Amino acid sequence: MKTDLRTFDTSASRFVDLTEEVSAFVSRAGRDGLVNVFVPHATAGLALVETGSGTEDDLEAAIDRLLPRDDRYAHSHGSPGHGADHVLPAFLSPSLTVPVIDGEMQLGTWQSIVLVDTNRDNPQRKVRFTFVEG
Repeated sequence: MKTDLRTFDTSASRFVDLTEEVSAFVSRAGRDGLVNVFVPHATAGLALVETGSGTEDDLEAAIDRLLPRDDRYAHSHGSPGHGADHVLPAFLSPSLTVPVIDGEMQLGTWQSIVLVDTNRDNPQRKVRFTFVEG
């Protein structure tokens, strides 16, 4: 098993495309197996989505509709609506696993691995990549 812990800054955008970084990790880690991507935070998640086609805007609008940033949450410390940040991982998992064959992630044509972070209080996010040979 090989692992790498990286830090990403989400202050400029709620969405960070991790696909190239994960692909580079996989190319060093092994030929066949599984790569797991994990966000060890209570207020961030991961998504497999098409990027650059408006999906980020659509996903952001959907998150805002589902998890409005207001004072309705029992979890009330931090910036206004921070309770919504803590609910996000129930909808967007903090981990995902992708099969790897011949050193290549087996993503669909338009799939990208995207870190989703709505928490404005902490824009530094750690992400762990783990490769398990199979």
